[in-house]
Order: sequence, then C-alpha cells, then structure tokens
Amino acid sequence: MKRVEGIKYLICALLAMFVVMGNGCGEDEADEIVKSEEETTETEEKEEEKEEPESDLVEGVDYFLPNIDLNHWKVTLPIGNPTEVEPPEILEYATNETLLPFMYNDSTDGSLVFYTYPGATTNNTKYSRTELREQMVSGSNSTNWTFADGAYMKGTLAMDTITKEGDGDYHRTIIMQIHGRLTNAQRDLIGEDDNNAPPVLKIYWKDGYVRVHTKYLKDLDATDTEALHTDAWGDLTGVNFDEKVDFNKFTLEVKVSDGKMEITLNDDQTMTYDDIHMERWGIFENYFKAGNYLTTLDEDAFAKVKYYELEVSHE
Repeated sequence: MKRVEGIKYLICALLAMFVVMGNGCGEDEADEIVKSEEETTETEEKEEEKEEPESDLVEGVDYFLPNIDLNHWKVTLPIGNPTEVEPPEILEYATNETLLPFMYNDSTDGSLVFYTYPGATTNNTKYSRTELREQMVSGSNSTNWTFADGAYMKGTLAMDTITKEGDGDYHRTIIMQIHGRLTNAQRDLIGEDDNNAPPVLKIYWKDGYVRVHTKYLKDLDATDTEALHTDAWGDLTGVNFDEKVDFNKFTLEVKVSDGKMEITLNDDQTMTYDDIHMERWGIFENYFKAGNYLTTLDEDAFAKVKYYELEVSHE
C-alpha cells in the first residue's frame, strides 16, 4: 500500500505541473490511474498469497487411513475366552483400549494392522487369531449366505512381520477364509451342540507365497445329512500361487457362485474349483473371514498382517 500512496503523491505533483503548463489532465483521469494501479497491486498481493501455502500444510505430517468399512465385521482377539468385539464398538477401534494392542492403523501407509500371538482360542481349534468375521446383519451371526446366493471378497494386504520356526522357515498364518455354518435346523438334525461347520477355504501366507487349501467330500455317496458332519470332509493338499509375494503388498479376490469357487492373485492367476465337491458344499451356509490366524503354538511367536482395502458384496 505504500507503493500506491507514493504513486498518488507523484500523480498529484504531475497534475500540478500540468495545470501550470496548461495541459488538461483532469482529476477524474488521475483517479482512474490510481484505481488501476491499486487493482494491479491487489492482484500481485493475491498471487503472492497463492504461492505461499499455509504454514500448517508446510509443516504438517501426511497420514493415511485404510479403506475398510467395519460395519459388517466382528473381530476375535487372542485374549479373554476369547474376546470378541462387534459393531458398533469395533468402529471405535482407534480409541478402544481392548482393541488397540491387536488392531490399529498404521497411518504412514494407510493400513489396518492385525497383530496376534499364541493365546486364547475359539472352540474347535488350538490356534489363536486376530481375525474379522463377516456379519451380513451387524451384530448377528445368524444371517449368512450359500454358494447359490453368490458372494465376493477382495482384499489388498501384506505380511508385515512374522517369526520363524526352529528350522529357519517362517511360521504361517491364515489371511482369508470361507467358513461353513450349520443352520439351527441342521445343527439339531445331526445332534451337534453348536453351529460350527468346516471351512471350505483357507488362504495362507506361507514362506512368502499365497497358499490355498480347500475341502473334498470323502464319500460322494453320502447323503446330504451325512455330509453335514465335519468328519465327512477331508483336506485337499494345499497349492501355492506361482508368484512369490514375500512382504510386498498384494491383492486377493475370492468369488463364489453355485457349485464354483475362484481365487485370484493380483489379477494375474486364478485357481478355480468347480467340481462335484463344490456342488455338494452347497448344503452349507457360509461367511467370510479375513485377518491374521497364526497357526503355531511356539513360544514368543507372533505375526502382523496389514490390510489396506477390504470389500465384500453379495449378488
């Protein structure tokens, strides 16, 4: 603004000279000159403001958050009996003191970290987990899906840290599952005391590879009622994807439809199961699981799995 005042002073002096010399530069013309110079100065000041960002943007630290909606997931922890946290409490995981040691954001890379170690276990297993369980209806395990209904899960994740066995190989952990579930009527029909059914799909991180395990019906002549029993199903030998992911970020897609299951790694290689065993699996309800299910009892073992994105949809 000092510049403008100086210009006004100079113009006034020049006007005085013009008046003395008889030249007809009027007061209105002087005002226009001053006004034009003020606008130019204001424009220059605004441009300078644009060039200098706010101090908090210059000095601030960037942070990133995972792209995961937890409204339809509960989590099981390796503590308690064990401890489970459902919606809506799970939505406050960033400030929940129970969850914080096991499930927390790494804002440097936008991941949700699942940390676990050998500890408290659920029924029917000896291993511990920090793992999400799908809930189609928030807070309830009762609504699930069949292969005929169709289902899709996609996750972007990475192994962050995992301990080694005595022979130097890494421990392994389950990062995704499709778990079977008996309806109440099926449970009562075969005389079980809970709704547990086998998992038709387990996807492991093992020594840097993504490894797929699934099930087969031992006796194809078994009735649907006989096939409801856990011991009616056997484990197929696991198969690795060709690509070694190591500790790098990767994407997994799992898609099921009537009598068919497809697992895809990095939009590159797909394993497809569409045989009689998948057809027979149609008697079960199912739900997705995702996280860190560490399959060892070794003392001091632990693992951290990072999820950047996780989405589920149903046809």
